[in-house]
Amino acid sequence: MSLAWYLILAGVLFAIGATTVLVRRSAVIALMGVEMMLNAANLVLVTFARINSNVDGEIMAFFVMVVAAAEVVVGLSIIVSIYRSRSTTSMDDLNLLKN
Repeated sequence: MSLAWYLILAGVLFAIGATTVLVRRSAVIALMGVEMMLNAANLVLVTFARINSNVDGEIMAFFVMVVAAAEVVVGLSIIVSIYRSRSTTSMDDLNLLKN
């Protein structure tokens, strides 16, 4: 299988993730879209590491996964906190600066 197919797959995954973030109104679904975009970036990093026959891209992808895991923990805790106070996860209803 050609490595170009992995880049095409990464582009499709990134486009789906970006569309999810822009279209969906639920904060949980938007967070899933961000995770999909990060996974597409990881796929590109690993693919270019394979093309260049070094491990630099794979190491960078590992660090992106660590940051993504921390982002999920913080993001979900914020969403749960907002849900407890507002009883919704809709991003249209989350105007926290206005009382």
